[in-house]
Amino acid sequence: MKPIALIKTGSTIREISRQHGDFEHWFAAAMNVSNWIQIDVYKHQSLPSPQGLSGVVITGSAAMVSDREDWSEATAEWLRVVVPGGTPVLGVCYGHQLIAHALGGKVGQNPAGRQIGTVTANLIEPSNKDALLGHLPARFAAQSSHQETVLEIPAGAIRLATSPLDDNFALRFSEHVWGVQFHPEFSNEVMSQYIHLRRGALTDEGLNTERLLNETRASEKARTVLQKFAEIVTRSATASNRSDANEAA
Repeated sequence: MKPIALIKTGSTIREISRQHGDFEHWFAAAMNVSNWIQIDVYKHQSLPSPQGLSGVVITGSAAMVSDREDWSEATAEWLRVVVPGGTPVLGVCYGHQLIAHALGGKVGQNPAGRQIGTVTANLIEPSNKDALLGHLPARFAAQSSHQETVLEIPAGAIRLATSPLDDNFALRFSEHVWGVQFHPEFSNEVMSQYIHLRRGALTDEGLNTERLLNETRASEKARTVLQKFAEIVTRSATASNRSDANEAA
């Protein structure tokens, strides 16, 4: 099978990486795949040809999509080529917002404020038939850490889930392309450390860090989204290989 591209748009906090590793370790463990190629776009590494990939995962970042940094805009331009090509794509947090931006949506500061900690995600009606989220219960715990959000969804996108501060907590952009504002790769331990390490800024914003820490809990249902995406990639690659074999015959 062709590799899955992990498009890394940033890195975790240094204190967290020392103990738990970085984004790529969390995604690989949750998806249980080894055939990765990692592209650190925030370090200006070149993006690969979509034809050589079986799937794409775009990570979160401390950067802001609305800042339109050159590496981010270059990745958005690349996504405009990838999305119509049929390769399965999953964007997480920043990745979710970047796909929306690339396809004509609007991303900016969440008027409801920062959302951080373990929150309750609520699926809405189309989700029960969705290939990525359809296996989830109507309400599930998810780890969240973001200030920006998708304010306006692109044409053709379908809203799949909401959260207390975010109407566009999960979107399906096309049959094979999804974005989730939550972090299925985060453990509750990692989530707690994010809150602890950012407690000064959170307190300045009027958030109660003790309450956030007390409410942090496991989010195993959300984590299954990554394994489900890996299964979608495998099925898509198998179908593509079968089609190529039939054409060659």
